[in-house]
Formats: sequence, C-alpha cells, structure tokens
Amino acid sequence: MSRFYFLLFLLVYSVVSFAQKTNTRPSFVIYKTSDKIVLDGVLDEGAWGEAELMDELMQQFPYDTSASRVRTEFRLTYDEHFLYVSAVAYDNTPGDYVISSLRRDFRGPGLDGLAIIVDPFQDVTNGFFFGLSPAGVQREGLISNGYMRGDDLDLSWDNKWYGEAKIEDGKWTAEIAIPFKTLRFKSGSKTWNIKLYRQDSKENERSVWPWTPRQFELGNLNYTGELIWDEPPVTPKTNISIIPYLATKGSKDFINETPTKSDFQVGGDAKIAVTSSLNLDLTINPDFSQVEVDQQVTNLDRFEIFFPERRQFFLENADLFSSYGHPYGKPFFTRRIGVARDEVTGTNVQNRINFGARLSGNLNKNYRIGLLHMQTEAISEINVPKLDYTVATAQRRIGSNSNIRAIFVNRQRFSTDSSDFRLEGYDYNRVLGIDYNYSFLNNKITGTHFYHRQFTPTKIDAPYSYGSSIAYNSKQLRLSWWQQIFGKGYAPAVGYLPRTGYKRVSPSGELRFFPDSDKIINHGPTFDMVFIWDDVFGYSDNEQTLGYSVYFQNNANLSVTGKRTFTYLFEDFDPTRSPEEVMAVPLPDSTDYHYTNLELSFNSDPRKLFNYELKMVSGEYFNGTRNGVQAKVNYRIQPYGVLSLDMNYNKIELPAPYQSADIYLISPRVDLTLSRTVFFTTFFQYNSQFSNININSRFQWRFKPVSDLFIVYTDNYFYDFDMPQQNFNPKTRSIVLKLTYWFNM
Repeated sequence: MSRFYFLLFLLVYSVVSFAQKTNTRPSFVIYKTSDKIVLDGVLDEGAWGEAELMDELMQQFPYDTSASRVRTEFRLTYDEHFLYVSAVAYDNTPGDYVISSLRRDFRGPGLDGLAIIVDPFQDVTNGFFFGLSPAGVQREGLISNGYMRGDDLDLSWDNKWYGEAKIEDGKWTAEIAIPFKTLRFKSGSKTWNIKLYRQDSKENERSVWPWTPRQFELGNLNYTGELIWDEPPVTPKTNISIIPYLATKGSKDFINETPTKSDFQVGGDAKIAVTSSLNLDLTINPDFSQVEVDQQVTNLDRFEIFFPERRQFFLENADLFSSYGHPYGKPFFTRRIGVARDEVTGTNVQNRINFGARLSGNLNKNYRIGLLHMQTEAISEINVPKLDYTVATAQRRIGSNSNIRAIFVNRQRFSTDSSDFRLEGYDYNRVLGIDYNYSFLNNKITGTHFYHRQFTPTKIDAPYSYGSSIAYNSKQLRLSWWQQIFGKGYAPAVGYLPRTGYKRVSPSGELRFFPDSDKIINHGPTFDMVFIWDDVFGYSDNEQTLGYSVYFQNNANLSVTGKRTFTYLFEDFDPTRSPEEVMAVPLPDSTDYHYTNLELSFNSDPRKLFNYELKMVSGEYFNGTRNGVQAKVNYRIQPYGVLSLDMNYNKIELPAPYQSADIYLISPRVDLTLSRTVFFTTFFQYNSQFSNININSRFQWRFKPVSDLFIVYTDNYFYDFDMPQQNFNPKTRSIVLKLTYWFNM
C-alpha cells in the first residue's frame, strides 16, 4: 500500500509540475529614466509619460470575473538607486476616503489604499509589500509562504522607502520610491515577479493585476505578473545600515518593596548586505522596551497561548526559522530567546540578550539559508545560567513553489559557565528537523510533511514529532486534513509545544454558494473536527463543530456554529483558572466530560466610522455551564485615530464544591496620530483572571525615516471585585525613554 501511494504521488507531482511549467505570466517592460523624480504626489515628470501604462486591473472582490469598475493607472520606472511607482486612482463615487489613521502600517478590509508586491527571486514564496493610503500613509511588510493566509504578511517589518499622495477632484495620485538597498535581489536579474492592486472603499471593490481568484489572499504570490527590466538592476556597492539606540529606564517593584531602579543602556543593530540577497543582522545589547505590549486574552484552555513575535531583529526572513512544523508544535519559537522561567514563582521573566548575529537570505532562485546565534545573560537570583542559542536552516525549492527544508536548533549552557545547574534536566537541548511543503495546481492543492527529533544528554523515550497535511481550495469548496504525532519525550526548549505525548487528527471544510444577490457574496456550511488520543489514556479530547457562514457585499459577515466537546483530564484542572489565593477546588484527574455549546458571531461593515465585532457563546462547560460575550467596538476619528473597546465576559457556573466565576477582560484603547510622524497610544487592560490592571502608554516621534524617539509608560495595579480594600494598589511601574537613529553607509 505504501508503494502504491508513493507511485501515485510521483504521478500527480509529474503531471502537476508539467502543467505549472506551461503556465505563462502576463508581463510588462520597465524602462530606466534619467529624469529626477520629485516625490510630491504630482505626476508631472517626463518619465511617467514614457513609462508603460498598467491599467487593466481585474476585480478580486466582491467578484473575480470582470474588470475593475473604477480605473486605476500604474506606471513604473527606475534609476540607479530607486524603483519608482506612480498611480492615478480615479473615483466613480464622490465622498471621503476611508483612512483609519495616519499611523504607519495600517491594515483592514475596508480601507482605501494601493500596493505593489515584488518577488525578486521569482520563488513564489517570499516577497516585499509596499502600500500607500490617499493620505500618504505608508505600510510595508514581508511576505512568506506565498501569502496563502492573512498572517503570511508581516507588517511589523520596518525599512527605508518613500511615498507621497495627493487628493484631487475625482481621483487621488501617488508616487513611491523604493531604494534598491531596501530590497534583496540577485544582481543582473532580468525579470522579477510583481503584483499591483487597489482597495477602493467607496466602490466596495478590490482590484488587482494580474487576476487573482477570490478564494485566495489578494497578495497571493502564485498569481503574479512579470516585470522585465530593460537593463537589469545592479546591486548597490555598499549596503550597510547602523541603527544605534540610547535608552534610560526607571522602574519600581511595589510588591517586593524594592528601591526604585534606574538603568541606562546603549546598544544597537547593524544590517550588512553580504551579497545582494544575503543579509547579516547584528545586535549588541538589544532593547525592546518600545515594542507594544501583548493584547491579553481570556484563557479557558488547559494549555499555553501563542503570542506572535514583534521584535524587529527577528522579523526579516522569519519564515526561514519559525514556520517549521505545525502551529501547535514548532521546533523553534523566537520568543523563547530572552525569556527565562522563575521556578519559584512559576512566572516568565526577561533575561538580557548580550549579542546576536543572524545571516539569512537567498543564495539563488532555488536555495535559501539562515544561521542565527545569540547569547543571554545569567540571572543568579533564580539560578538561570548564561545560555547560547544556535539555529541553522536551509531550504531547497522544488518545482514552481514547493520546497524541502531542514532545521537544527541548539540551546545549551555557555561553555565557560562553571555552574552545575542543569536547565530542565539537560545541559543542552537540540532539535533536528526536516519539512516538505508542497503546492500544486496554482495553490488549489497544498500541504506539508515534517519529522523533527530532539537530542539531549539523557536518553528519553519518543523524542520526536511527525505531521502531515493536505488541503484543497477552490472557489466553491475548501477541504483540509491534518495529522500529527508528538512523542511523550519531545519537548523542544526553544520551541512552542503546549502539550506532549499525543496524536491528533483534524479534518475541516467549507462549502460556498454564490447567489445572484446584491446583498450576499457567498454562504454555506462549515465543519471542523479534532480527535486527540495517546497510548496511555486513549481518546482524551475531541471536538465536532458544525456551522453556517454568510458573507455580505458590504464586508460584514455572520456565522453560527454548534460544538460538541469531549475532554478527559489527565491532571487536576480548574476550568475558571482562578488565582491561587482563591483556593478553588479543581476537577479531579482521570475524569471525563461531554458538553455542547452554541456560538454566534457577527462583524459589521468596517468601512463605517462606527464598526464592531460581536461573538456570543452559550451552553455546557465541563460539568457546568458557560455563557459569554466578546465584543470589539471601534470609532474612527478620521484620519487622526481610532477609539476602541475590547470586552470579554464569561460567566462560568459549576456545581459545588467547584469554583464558579465571572471572568472579565476589558481593554479600552486610544490610538491618536497627530501627523504622519507623531503617534500616541494608550492601552488599558483589566484581566480578572490575574486581578490586574495594566496601563501602557507610548509616545512615538518619527523625526526621520525609521528613526524614532519613544517614551513608554507602563503601570500595573491590583484589582479584584471581592477585595475592594486592596484595589488600585500598585504592583509595578516603569517609564522608558529611547532614541534610535538609522544610518545608511
């Protein structure tokens, strides 16, 4: 049977590869200019009149079968230093544009803007994204995984480029200049892959060149055109960026009643282009105090919650390092670096990163490599030694956009450290893994296979993980199948793995109907199932979810789902996750529960100044009941900012002697953009699970491109409805002043 499947796979792969090779991409020629382009949003330079016109954009939303209803004209040119893009975006409908704020890196389904996506290596996997709003607000990001999913676009990446826009009667115009130093490409390449698109809120339309099916993300790299250079661009001779910083911090720990601490730090990063496509990132004593705090969530699960990486040093080519395995089982997770665990309090604490180096990028069209090494400082108070982290990764492209890749991860005690401390029982923890990711028929069939194995000084049982998947995605039908095995001895120290020692199968699907309607785009049933078991307890978890979803022409959507859950507890568990001081009686281990609930969610039209997201859940929960509501309300003060309020309330009622609870998470937020260079954000979070109020205020002045002054204030207070005498007692407080400057050499 295994031979049959192998032969069948080879046959399908051969047919599909041949079909993809015969695919031709639409193309245009870009001509070099000697004119000076002045970025003012006014297209009065002669170079624009000589550039090839790109105006045959196709609809991608709400339909993908006709030309765009509004006219958009793109033109591209270049000189020795910059790739230039101009656009004229005409209107059919009078009125204001939808501009969420003047903050860089805006994002949302109902906003106005245009973008260019480039894939210089034509690997249909990685690319650069640059966008501009009618107010001239920039956003840039890195694309990975071919932009198969929304989170494959990472807007956390920052780099130098320039753009201006101008609103006129019946249209708006834009000019963009992207330095070749900002891009990674092979010198002398004759062609790049490219995509151009516009988002028009008044017409409620997304249009794109070339055509892209609406079941895929708008920026999907498998649907790109070809940019043909009249003279292939040459890599800049010197491409080095130095980004030093100065930071001073004052902090106070009220719980331990320690004296106020003050700290002054100097450090910085460097970006060195080793080749035109291979970049070396260096960091010394990095400081990430300006990174926005994580948005808290209510955790009613038994396991750890995943929070994404936000630190700039780790972002470029992040997919080379962090996208291995499965979302529930990653061999490498960058947020493990610079974080240690205090075994006495059970909390995570930051430990300083002394230095780091990372080499990453393309060797050519088919090969990518990555090498990372970092060292963290010891924390003697909690017996954490100085640690070394090393990661090596390589990727080989197969066919048009499939690939095979390997990763090696190592964390171990620094060799000169004389301490006898054995971190988590091991002096070192290593993982070696291999992944195969495939994509056939223009992304209609995708999937992965992976095998990872852990190595430690002490022999352990089943130190491995394995997984495979296949997904089919057409306009009417989406089906997927995932299966994983995580051995009981597999626990990567620098990875993300909420639980160990289990097997998991998870099929899911969606059927879409497209009615002839001016109200509804599509609707249809959905299903999602999860089955989990192991060799000790047998079946320990399963979920069966059936639902129905409706997507409206105005970008709103509605879904109703019913979920049937089975849970077997192999450890004591408190479903309310109450604080330790409550002394709640947990549900005992070796007990199992069947429970059913109903969920309703609705997201309103995001183009409106006032918009909201609402989700309600009601039904059984373990041996009791759960009723909850989650809402996010936004009001846009266009274009100067957004006022928002996140609310999450869960009422959990369990029979005595088990703990019942009302769990609140309230997060108001003020995001003001006084100009395109001055930003102010205040984020308030109250989480009853931790009896904590968190306030985080951040002022940012971008006085030059990618050069900033930050002032960050953070406060934590105690608050509990049942202990009013202690409410608003401070826990910790800090204020940070940080200055960064970007030098190009």
